Amino acid sequence: MRYASRTKVPIAKSRMEIEQILQRYKADQFGTAMADSRAMVQFRVSNWMVRFVLPLPNKNEQDQRQRWRALCLTIKAKLEAVESKITSFETEFLPYIVLPSGQTFGEFAVPQLTELKEKGKMPNLDLIEDQTKR
Repeated sequence: MRYASRTKVPIAKSRMEIEQILQRYKADQFGTAMADSRAMVQFRVSNWMVRFVLPLPNKNEQDQRQRWRALCLTIKAKLEAVESKITSFETEFLPYIVLPSGQTFGEFAVPQLTELKEKGKMPNLDLIEDQTKR
């Protein structure tokens, strides 16, 4: 059974809870956006811009409520792990950190990792330097 698969918490309440969690953990910027098949939550903590994209492929409201609850739990758990000094902010949020190009590090790095896995060679590290110059 999926986490919160039977939740009755409205989407708006989950979004508000995420914002409250981010304020508690000292986020100084916060925003959400919605599109047809996805939502985005973006925030800044300690000068790191972070973006989560929440896939919403199913128009079913219960499915969307469940996904928002799971995202809320994810963000809260990551921030608490950092606050408790279990891990660092950079380590916990690395895939979601926004690069100067506008991509998240995960969007940039996953294709590089796939190449590494498939071809058994190191990714082109010059691409990382190019990203920082933009």
